[in-house]
Amino acid sequence: MSDKPKLLGLIPARGGSKGVPGKNIKDLNGKPLISYTIDAAKSTDKLDRLIVSTDSEEIATVCKELGAEVPFIRPDHLATDTARAIGVIQHALEFAEEQDGCVYDLVVYLEPPNPLRLSKDIDNCIDLFFEKNPDSVVSVQEANQFHPILMKKIENGLLKPIWRNEPEGVPRQLYDPTAYMRNGAVYIFRREHIKKGVMYGEDIVPYVMPIERSVCIDDMMDWYVAEAWIKYGSYQ
Repeated sequence: MSDKPKLLGLIPARGGSKGVPGKNIKDLNGKPLISYTIDAAKSTDKLDRLIVSTDSEEIATVCKELGAEVPFIRPDHLATDTARAIGVIQHALEFAEEQDGCVYDLVVYLEPPNPLRLSKDIDNCIDLFFEKNPDSVVSVQEANQFHPILMKKIENGLLKPIWRNEPEGVPRQLYDPTAYMRNGAVYIFRREHIKKGVMYGEDIVPYVMPIERSVCIDDMMDWYVAEAWIKYGSYQ
């Protein structure tokens, strides 16, 4: 990495959401869902460039109206239900580097379904990366009710543990070990890994976020939770 690493902020925004149709530009408490991510990313001064990658002209138009840069329309083969994130990142990185005539050392990947992530979360992740010098930084939350010890499979009509037997009568706060899950809010990837088709690498540093800023909208239930936090909660 160069002495003054360059950071590319990337917001992926596919047009074909099925859990919540039109999700990225659907109105959430008075403004498009994607605007929350754009606003958070634009509020940090740590990104050298911020772009949106989308296959949708409609999403592109909304993002431009929100002050975001949409320098291309994503190719169709990177906009299918089965398209992997690594291809989207590689395409955006190659485009930006060719257009700007420079090398972006890190990609800061910010997904729109996480409207409660704040600019300070982005800043903290970037600071953590430079402090720890890992392969990647990934934002997480405590698993809580999704602790792996609670996960089951059905075998011959009976519930069986996927991982290990669940202790009876033990509050989830005492489950050992404490489990964490990716919340999808912030990812920081190294260019050299992305070019090789790798996102996370071996040394992954977690950035732990509170549950009230970790809502990831996959369906309408998540949507209502996010809406409630914005209207009635405090997630600052």
